[in-house]
Amino acid sequence: MSATEESPRGPVPQSGTPTPYEQMRSSPEFRALRTRWLRYVFTMSGLFLAWFLVYVLLADFAPGVVNTHLGGTNLTVGLLLGLLQFVSTFAIAVAYARYAEKNLDPTAAELRARVEENL
Repeated sequence: MSATEESPRGPVPQSGTPTPYEQMRSSPEFRALRTRWLRYVFTMSGLFLAWFLVYVLLADFAPGVVNTHLGGTNLTVGLLLGLLQFVSTFAIAVAYARYAEKNLDPTAAELRARVEENL
């Protein structure tokens, strides 16, 4: 296929000419956006995995602690910690949505607009 022919996806760029998407990916704004996103994702993932590891290690090495009943009910420390895993998952999702809205979405919208102008 020559550089002037069309493919089902649209015009085929000449070799050596970067597409608008390639230009955007090599921009400093995109790299900064990706760095902010990765920093947040790895930090939150690490914190959640550490919290989960504490839960698992307590269950394995401190059964007396996790089997402790709370307030004379059938609720134990282990059950409460297990339920808090769900709560922390929801909290992380909410925190990410807020973080993305404030720190990621404005830059992503600018980059998207720039690419769409060049299409």
